Amino acid sequence: MSFGSDVRMAWLGHGSFELELPGGQIVLLDPWLADNPSCPEQRHDPPRVDAILVTHGHFDHIADVPRLAQRHRARVVCCFEIGHWLERKGVARDSIVGMNLGGRVDVLPGLAATMVRADHSCGILDDDGTIVYGGTAAGFVLHARGAPTIYFAGDTALFGDLALYGELYRPGVAILPIGDHFTMGPADAARAARMLGVRTVVPCHYGTFPLLTGTPAALREALGGDADVAAVEPGQDVP
Repeated sequence: MSFGSDVRMAWLGHGSFELELPGGQIVLLDPWLADNPSCPEQRHDPPRVDAILVTHGHFDHIADVPRLAQRHRARVVCCFEIGHWLERKGVARDSIVGMNLGGRVDVLPGLAATMVRADHSCGILDDDGTIVYGGTAAGFVLHARGAPTIYFAGDTALFGDLALYGELYRPGVAILPIGDHFTMGPADAARAARMLGVRTVVPCHYGTFPLLTGTPAALREALGGDADVAAVEPGQDVP
């Protein structure tokens, strides 16, 4: 189990993660699987999905949400505007939990999520090539029974409210993008980890494309021992 807790976490490549709760429920975070060059093929079609959390509407975070939500009748937690877009794509209305920044919802028994700000854009590339309004980009603070509080940043730049999130939510683990160009790079991610006060950083959103040049090694160097870096290969469980 990840972090010595009762919750298992696996990195599926890029910005996508899978959580397995103690009762066996599966929660996907920003699933981009089938066309993700860093996601192992055996992970493209998970056999069970109970809930999906979506931070924002960019393709590399939402591409597989409609098909997985429909196939598994999974509960989808996302911002209000993305919820309307998903309904137009065939996701059942009663499966969608549309919310906004500052709200907290019970995702599944034993897991609650607080939606917090991210400093990023959120346009959705629709099927006809147009970009439609996707509300605001967000992150989630995950409160799972039997696990440390997890801050899932989604895509974000460094911003001052991260220190406030550290004070309010006391996360033990932060899942942070480190690729640079579209998000924080390693130096800013290290600063974010210090502001949050976390013990462990799980890096993501790096290496998928040539533009994403940040590395876990650079993050470790920037942290200087202030937090552990739990870097794994796509498809592997986070220790």
